[in-house]
Amino acid sequence: MSDNVLMSTDFKDLRLFRRGKVRDVYDLQDKLLIVSTDRISCFDVVLPSGIPYKGKVLTALSCFWFDLIKKIAPHHLITADISRYPQELQKYKKELSGRSMLALKTKPLPVECVVRGYLSGSGWKEYQKLQSVCGIKLPPGLKESDKLPEIIFTPSTKEDKGHDVNVDRKYVQMQLGKEITDKIADLSIKIYAEAADFALKHGIIIADTKFEFGIYNNEVILIDEVLTPDSSRFWPAEHYAPGKPQPSFDKQFVRDYLETLDWDKAPPGPKLPADIIEKTSEKYLEAYKKITGKELKKT
Repeated sequence: MSDNVLMSTDFKDLRLFRRGKVRDVYDLQDKLLIVSTDRISCFDVVLPSGIPYKGKVLTALSCFWFDLIKKIAPHHLITADISRYPQELQKYKKELSGRSMLALKTKPLPVECVVRGYLSGSGWKEYQKLQSVCGIKLPPGLKESDKLPEIIFTPSTKEDKGHDVNVDRKYVQMQLGKEITDKIADLSIKIYAEAADFALKHGIIIADTKFEFGIYNNEVILIDEVLTPDSSRFWPAEHYAPGKPQPSFDKQFVRDYLETLDWDKAPPGPKLPADIIEKTSEKYLEAYKKITGKELKKT
């Protein structure tokens, strides 16, 4: 499977705009070239082991969802069809194939738009202490992984280094103003509701997810990736049983493995065993197949 792993790109004649935990982004003046590598990060540390086909799953799933929810929110995707890329990118066809997007260049908003339909992760931890999540009071007696009475918007900061910090809606309003805050909260909830309903019909519970938005021509549009196993908790609906953590199709599987190690969660991260790498790759591929009904094109 190692032939199918891309850990990094180095297109010397292109301007590297940003190298994130997973994506290499290149500046094409009025556009961006977004390349999803097979890097995986856990606890804000990029691990030295790549996950075969991960970048292709992230790209293909994002493209699928962008198309499905385009009536709800405009987005930054121009095309993922390499034949429609500028001529100077054609020589990188092998590296870009199936794992890249040409996107509009926007002014990103400095907030992670987290939306929750179920009580898990940092939301569950906060609920146990305060009976609330990001300032939103919740009913008493909820269990871990319970479905929430309604979908909630629970934003966080967007940190370049370290952990994002959960904040309340008032904090976002102070940063962006009420109009934009209301807009991104409303869009986030509508997109999540549409996607969660679709996914559930295909056997997957989307417990929570996060969106990013940017400003383009004075309009708020959806950017980055959307509704992938990297940005969402995907649970198999057939095994759903509240009161405990759920099995998942996302990188929680790797986090759970790492929790068994004597590792302080500081760089460098440990190498993953071959069986963990293979099982994680299978989970990403299965999530794609369940949602889209198609096998991923691996070439």
